[in-house]
Amino acid sequence: MDLYRRLAGLKGTAHMKRLVLAALAIGLLAAPVAAADDSQEAWAALVNGGHVALIRHGNAPPGYGDPPGFQIDDCTTQRNLDEKGRAQARALGEAFRQHGVRADKILSSPWCRCLETARLMVLGPVDGTWAAAASDKSPERLAALRQMLANWHGPGTLVVVTHALTVQALVGIMPGQAETVVVRPKLGTEPSVEVVGRIPVPK
Repeated sequence: MDLYRRLAGLKGTAHMKRLVLAALAIGLLAAPVAAADDSQEAWAALVNGGHVALIRHGNAPPGYGDPPGFQIDDCTTQRNLDEKGRAQARALGEAFRQHGVRADKILSSPWCRCLETARLMVLGPVDGTWAAAASDKSPERLAALRQMLANWHGPGTLVVVTHALTVQALVGIMPGQAETVVVRPKLGTEPSVEVVGRIPVPK
């Protein structure tokens, strides 16, 4: 009797493992489809206008922060784009053009890696603003940026080239370098935005 129970338990465990593996397989198959749908919705929103593209600057090794003693008006003291980051910026600008996105305004953080990303996209004149470098550590800048985004109604797209911590403070997403998070104004008494979708790093 004990042996029968043991065998039954093993059979149940094997069955459960098969179910878990099947569920994982379905999840892995569905993930690319969901990501594609998310990206398509994001592009559609940008094409329609009245939305905001929050773009993290292109690849800039080693990934976060700046060297000690960096100066905002001296690019040689900062963490800057490498050739991969420059190629990403150009590819992203080309993707905007191929999709027919009309960029009515381009704002950038004053950090050189953001300004260079914005300029290499070649979507129009680039305006540097400290609001685009906001984070949880600068609540006044963050409030100003949130108000700016919430007030955007087009007709075209507002492009903001910024930092991962800025996007995280706004919508809770930590984007990869050269990734785009598309948002729209959110209805409510307080100025806010909501996420429409994400556009992965251009290949």
